[in-house]
Amino acid sequence: MDSAAAALNLDAVKAHVERTWDEEIVPQLIDYIAIPNKSPLFDKKWKEHGYMDQAVALIADWCKKREIAGLTLEVIQLEGRTPLIFMEIPAFGKQSDSAVGNTVMLYGHLDKQPEMTGWREGLSPWKPVLEGDKLYGRGGADDGYSAFASLTAIEAVQKFGGNHKRCVVIIEACEESGSVDLPYYIDHLADRIGDVSLVVCLDSGAGDYQRLWSTTSLRGMIAGDIRVDILEEGVHSGDASGIVPSSFRILRMLLDRIEDVNTGKLLVAEMHDPIPQQRVEQAEKAAEILGDTIFSPYTFVGKAHPMVSDLVEMVLNRTWRPTVSVTGAGGFPALEDAGNVLRPYSTIKVSFRLPPTADNVVCEAAIRKILEKDVPYGAKVTFVAEKGANGWNAPELAKWLEDSVDAASREFFHQPAGYMGEGGSIPFMGMLGEKFPAAQFLITGVLGPESNAHGPNEFLHIPMGKGLTSCVAKVLHDHAAI
Repeated sequence: MDSAAAALNLDAVKAHVERTWDEEIVPQLIDYIAIPNKSPLFDKKWKEHGYMDQAVALIADWCKKREIAGLTLEVIQLEGRTPLIFMEIPAFGKQSDSAVGNTVMLYGHLDKQPEMTGWREGLSPWKPVLEGDKLYGRGGADDGYSAFASLTAIEAVQKFGGNHKRCVVIIEACEESGSVDLPYYIDHLADRIGDVSLVVCLDSGAGDYQRLWSTTSLRGMIAGDIRVDILEEGVHSGDASGIVPSSFRILRMLLDRIEDVNTGKLLVAEMHDPIPQQRVEQAEKAAEILGDTIFSPYTFVGKAHPMVSDLVEMVLNRTWRPTVSVTGAGGFPALEDAGNVLRPYSTIKVSFRLPPTADNVVCEAAIRKILEKDVPYGAKVTFVAEKGANGWNAPELAKWLEDSVDAASREFFHQPAGYMGEGGSIPFMGMLGEKFPAAQFLITGVLGPESNAHGPNEFLHIPMGKGLTSCVAKVLHDHAAI
């Protein structure tokens, strides 16, 4: 790897990446952010609205113009599914003699989360705003930059003395809906994808903006609605309260079966898996690097504080242990319209996060059994799981990749690389791990402190994007030598 690495002009790579980001990528992302291409789960009429097609066209048109030898690009759309951008780039330069796993897969997505409330004055989800090193707006960091960064990294390798194995780039449009369409595309394109030995995913997080971070695990998830019905129609609360139980109180009772209200610990045995010792050690190292910044970016009000005080436990809670969050509610009138009515039903939307090694199907069945057994007052309870995905736990890290990632981080960030699990889900990773068990994974991204993907005031940290792009170029080059 050392002799191959010497051929790549890293200074030229850095200069090219920074220039491309400033002159091309940032302007493209400004246009991209302005497109409200919400994922299908949040925009049932996404096809009629046409925003997804606009985003696909914007990204595809830019990618087609890159000076990359042999680049081909196709927008594929299977019947009834979201579109997918598929790019192929043949191997370039000097390659190792290995006949196994001669393809690199680079992955990202272009669909977005919904607007969310709470954007500060002057900002909004579809209004791109550039403030210093930060580009605000929905989807720039999650995950609009990924296609631009992937192509720029490959282009830099080719321009400045580097080598890379055959690359395929996949940009999907359904990730924020659980990547439900992606398995069909992976099967459809199996022959064209080939035997993958390295996966580079640019849709993950960063503990800080001072180094390259590699994600070691991702939690799984289940999202859905819990509904409690007690009446056919609402009635006067003065007339019925004390006789008719509140549907919301029943809902609270059911939630107490799942979560310890005092600690937040989940009470469902199937949702707990042992934490591997290596992940504990990585959490200890991450806590040492990050210190109080593990929790300080969260905008606690007044004297509010985290659930635990130990920094290592915070990392493990966020990256491995199961949790439940209530993310929405139905059956409740707006405050200004709320009269003295005992409502007939209450619904909450819940988001369960699962350990990386847990089975989401088993967990869903366990949750359903707990909710629907011996329901208080004989109320009607329904649990509709909209989406579920298994997590992912990285395979043992190859020495070449560990060395390459650390050297790239030191070169372009002047700090050693960091390793940490992520609390969110990328369903694609678990699927790829099963399909390509021998592959190595570089799961990384720009979602660092306060970047707030899925929430208000989402931003992309531009210097982080630049450094990450240069790091990917070096890793691609090093991979060609193994």
